[in-house]
Amino acid sequence: MLPKGESWRAVGLSGQTGAPPSLDSSPSAPSLSDILRLALCIPIRVPTETLEHSIIESDVPARLDRLPWSRWHWLVVVALGITWVLDGLEVTLAGAVGAVLKRPDTLALTDAQIGASATFYLIGAVIGALFFGYLTDRLGRKRLFTITLVLYLTATALTAFSWNFASYALFRALTGAGIGGEYSAINSAIDELIPARVRGRVDLIINASFWIGAAIGSAAVIGLLDTGIVPISPGWRLAFGIGAVLGLIVIFLRHAIPESPRWLMTHGREPEAEQIMREIERRATDHPELLPPPSPDARVRIRPRRHTPFREIWHAIAVQHPSRSWLAMALMTSQAFFYNAIFFTYSLVLVTFYGLPAEKVGLYLFPFALGNFVGPLVLGRLFDTVGRRQMITITYALSGILLALSGWLFQQGLLTAQTQALCWTIIFFVASAAASSAYLTVSEIFPLEIRGLAIAVFYAAGTLVGGVAAPFIFGLLIQTGSRTALFRGYLAGAFLMIAAAVVEACIGVRAEQRPLESISPPLSVEA
Repeated sequence: MLPKGESWRAVGLSGQTGAPPSLDSSPSAPSLSDILRLALCIPIRVPTETLEHSIIESDVPARLDRLPWSRWHWLVVVALGITWVLDGLEVTLAGAVGAVLKRPDTLALTDAQIGASATFYLIGAVIGALFFGYLTDRLGRKRLFTITLVLYLTATALTAFSWNFASYALFRALTGAGIGGEYSAINSAIDELIPARVRGRVDLIINASFWIGAAIGSAAVIGLLDTGIVPISPGWRLAFGIGAVLGLIVIFLRHAIPESPRWLMTHGREPEAEQIMREIERRATDHPELLPPPSPDARVRIRPRRHTPFREIWHAIAVQHPSRSWLAMALMTSQAFFYNAIFFTYSLVLVTFYGLPAEKVGLYLFPFALGNFVGPLVLGRLFDTVGRRQMITITYALSGILLALSGWLFQQGLLTAQTQALCWTIIFFVASAAASSAYLTVSEIFPLEIRGLAIAVFYAAGTLVGGVAAPFIFGLLIQTGSRTALFRGYLAGAFLMIAAAVVEACIGVRAEQRPLESISPPLSVEA
């Protein structure tokens, strides 16, 4: 335990101090100013002895894993899953509106500029993931929720006021930075709060909620661009306003999610971790005292630290876990290319090669989005029962094979707009589970102290290598009007997915139903 004389204080903009708020410290919904104040209030520990000379022995991880599934866990799922709803909404709006933005009464963009705007969004996501990923491990998961969400809200609202390609690309990049920053904090919090026995399926379903946002975006596009009620010129601007409205709702949901007790434990804030842990147990069950006692072997001894030096981060990723790093890179790169290449140019393919009116694209995106969500919902539990390595290998390989087959049918002119959309729906029923498992893998296989940054690093690296250039390249391929050229692009995506499946089969980590600390012990663990 920490020394008895240790105290702490939280110093905000006003210099006020106080004790850490409990989960129920605010009985009514917080105001936006309250949330911003809490987000900018940085805890400063004032120990009577340095953290380096103290050791914490804790059973917090075991107590989190033993909890029964409860309404509190559903709250976590909804409050954190809404991030991917927003991301799906953003990507779908941009993809569906892309063809409309070519019109002279909108922004008069070219195919290449539409593809480039998607690239700017991904560049912003990469920068945001790296910057906020580092802060996630240093300042905590919850604090970053609000900061990144405010950035997203501001940028997506500004997108609606774009006046040319440069302004549109800039606001898309800032929106991407907000969403990219969310990835690290959210995936870290999911794995650290959800019991090990169901962590795989919950993680996949939460990540797949991206497609709920995609369905909402598709419906919005149909309502604003296809009904004729709203003229197209202001209609595309109103579509982006939907994201800002949804984001405001998320702020209040996030307030109910506590800081990760695991993160607090490693930063020497064990009293706060214990307080939050007791309240989580109280919310998860009416009789916490009847829960099975955690095994004495499940207790972890931690030498707390304020932050992890960069040299130790590099050593953990490149020296201590090199095979895991190659695995993470393979999974993230292949799924990034696969998804970003196809989904960002979805509307362009339907309009260019099948003559579909731009305002009708939403009708084809809606079932496609639902199929992407149903895939992880149906297959998710198999990642916890059959196993991570088997299911990741199967879903990646099958996604690549199906894409190559549908690409050949496309090249031969054997598909219509309807059957092309059906093929993509079937492919991404499987590929959605595969892509979600990439984030699950990275968040499980690295130590707690660098989990957020590891997610950011491999998301950024995978997106830079496999995703940033993909929409632009496919935009150019579509602009040629050649089915053969586009088919070659599809083959490249298929090859990457199959190659990643081979890597997973060879060096995949068996993480199903195992505590995070047994998959990868914290860097600060004391023997």
